Amino acid sequence: MFKNQDLIIKALYIASWIIFIGLCIESGALIFNFTYAIYKPIAAHNIYKGLDLSALQQKNFAHFIGLMSFIVVISTLKAYLFYLVVKIFMKLNFVKPFSVEIAKLIENISFEVLSIAIVGAVAHQYTKRLIRSGYEISRAQEYWNDTGAFLMMAATIYVIAQVFKKGIELQNENDLTV
Repeated sequence: MFKNQDLIIKALYIASWIIFIGLCIESGALIFNFTYAIYKPIAAHNIYKGLDLSALQQKNFAHFIGLMSFIVVISTLKAYLFYLVVKIFMKLNFVKPFSVEIAKLIENISFEVLSIAIVGAVAHQYTKRLIRSGYEISRAQEYWNDTGAFLMMAATIYVIAQVFKKGIELQNENDLTV
């Protein structure tokens, strides 16, 4: 492998770790603040990054729980997605790049991205319904405003997983003929 490629791979590995840690911190903060807001309603004024759901919590506690559950689930799914990305970098071998383990991880990533897209789409519809009912919660939509991108990414990564599986077959055939 060339030095530039090795440097790029290392930089991507470090960036993946940084993103993973950042998403874990965000997820942890959301879980903590959500739990804290249940017991201390004053905390709902600033759940995370200025998200104010105090009016929703006071008017309809069940909707508050539902909306915060969507936010926490999506945040946690994104953190897990980057955990899988970090695992790929840890197991990547450029001598024999096509391994069953890497192919399975790539396929799991595609399903994880699809689940983020599905939960995001459901959360978006739920939020639209709450906004139509008169609740001011438009800031919550920034947690799932990229649903379409995740859906397209899921399809693309799934295709890459299938190409990887074919690469494994070809690599195994090549090993048998040599």
